[in-house]
Amino acid sequence: QVQLVESGGGLVQAGGSLRLSCAASGRTSSSYAMGWFRQAPGKERVIVAAMNPTGGGAYYADSVKGRFTVSRDNAKNTVYLQMSSLKPEDTAVYFCAAHGPLQMWRSYYYFTGTYEYDYWGQGTQVTVSS
Repeated sequence: QVQLVESGGGLVQAGGSLRLSCAASGRTSSSYAMGWFRQAPGKERVIVAAMNPTGGGAYYADSVKGRFTVSRDNAKNTVYLQMSSLKPEDTAVYFCAAHGPLQMWRSYYYFTGTYEYDYWGQGTQVTVSS
């Protein structure tokens, strides 16, 4: 079992930055692929970014490429989402999620579907004002 807790959300003006953190507890997170998703009111939950257990591979949705950066510190069991040049359309509840544990031979995999993740945090609100 892995428990995930997001933090770092808040209200920011357009063009600003925020860094979200996702702290994992329970089983070590170093063998888990991690993802960041977001859900705006009345819309489906969608992938924002994903990272493999090694931290050497990442995926970004087209809408955030060049603005968001996902990273992880396995020693701290924490995954980060650095968000820059924020836009009002980035307003949503942001969730982190974990898939695993993965065997070593799959440590370069990441996942982009909500159905592929086993564990979810409670979410953190990000609001970008224009």
